[in-house]
Amino acid sequence: MQPAPPVFRFAPSPNGRLHLGHALSALTNEALARRFGGRLLLRIEDIDLTRCRPELVEGIEADLAWLGIRFEPGFRRQSQHFDDYAGALGRLRRRGLVYPCFCSRQEIRNAVAARETATGQPWPVDPDGAPLYPGSCKGLASDNAAQRIAAGEPYVLRLDMAAALAAAALPLSYTVFDADDARQSVPAAPERWGDVVLARKDVPTSYHLAVTVDDALQGVTHVVRGRDLEAATDVHVLLQHLLGLPTPLYHFHRLLLDDDGQKLAKSRDSQGLADLRADGITATEIRRQLGFA
Repeated sequence: MQPAPPVFRFAPSPNGRLHLGHALSALTNEALARRFGGRLLLRIEDIDLTRCRPELVEGIEADLAWLGIRFEPGFRRQSQHFDDYAGALGRLRRRGLVYPCFCSRQEIRNAVAARETATGQPWPVDPDGAPLYPGSCKGLASDNAAQRIAAGEPYVLRLDMAAALAAAALPLSYTVFDADDARQSVPAAPERWGDVVLARKDVPTSYHLAVTVDDALQGVTHVVRGRDLEAATDVHVLLQHLLGLPTPLYHFHRLLLDDDGQKLAKSRDSQGLADLRADGITATEIRRQLGFA
């Protein structure tokens, strides 16, 4: 019996048009899937219903078709699968690993500033540079929290990192691979993220939870994404362990930088593939520029 082929995926968010950084990621997935005889899936990560719009989904499809990347027919849209994420979140809540937090960003900043003043030491930050949550709501009585939720107060659901690590009980790690399928084990350190947000009142999941559940449900075996998401993998590996899900192999490709040394990003209005196409640039030229002649 032949082993199942490996499964790769490209998973953009339709909150803006694709740029060269997305093209690099999509083409890297395509090249590695071809090299290893794997399947290539497209997933649309549109949990943010206020920023993700249908016309941007259509734009993603047009840009990828122009690049000539062939995905398996059909694609998964996260906004159509909130029940899957709610189910996973419910499993974590029943184990006492999730708690509601009612702190605003300003309240968190104030709490961190107060602790820095009291200790004379800088407060720790996560790999993205944001201050770790100081745990202000961690000891909130369950009936109090339930009343505030019922009253419609804004809240998020946070992973109790200390409890989650205790439940995991084992050193966590994952395996990275390269284009020659050489593999190396890497230790995971999810504690550096603190009590991460897993869902919000208005968005019933987070990137961390949704991507973990999706990769398992879609049978993804090889996750290929930029180095900017390498640290987030620590959280995903922890969630995989807590939910009894498989851990894929990982590959982190280089990032493209602009003239200021910043990575290309929609938030920085990096030039989109549609703009390049309108300027007469061909898909062949893009492939050659990115090293996929």
